[in-house]
Amino acid sequence: MSRVAEMMTVTEAEIVSAMRFMFERMKLVVEPTGALGIAGVLKHTAIAGSRVGVIVSGGNIDLTRMAEYLDIENRA
Repeated sequence: MSRVAEMMTVTEAEIVSAMRFMFERMKLVVEPTGALGIAGVLKHTAIAGSRVGVIVSGGNIDLTRMAEYLDIENRA
């Protein structure tokens, strides 16, 4: 941990928002754990204008489950 400058947490709602962002804007289907990094970037607005790399992985999500996640976000 000596090389870690900062850590943050994100909510489930922020993860679902990141999944929606990736689907709508990037045309990528990303499972919840694969969207964690994007959720952090979207939450941490202080990095605007910086060069940031985020690893996005995992499209292993059932389309029915993806629709449920997106429906949950619409209700919030």
